[in-house]
Amino acid sequence: MFKHYFEGAEHIAVGPVISLVIFFVFFLVLLLWVVKADKGFIKKMRELPLDDASVEPQQLNEKQ
Repeated sequence: MFKHYFEGAEHIAVGPVISLVIFFVFFLVLLLWVVKADKGFIKKMRELPLDDASVEPQQLNEKQ
């Protein structure tokens, strides 16, 4: 069914190329952000799940 829609289309390969470029740019920007990110912020986020000081005392009492 869709075959008939694409038979007359020229430059049908433009869609995948645009998708690849968007994918590549996104991960390039993400890589640059990781490299340039503040190391203190990264350390804080890495240790956040293990930091009991960030949990309020009321929440600690409810868990016990």
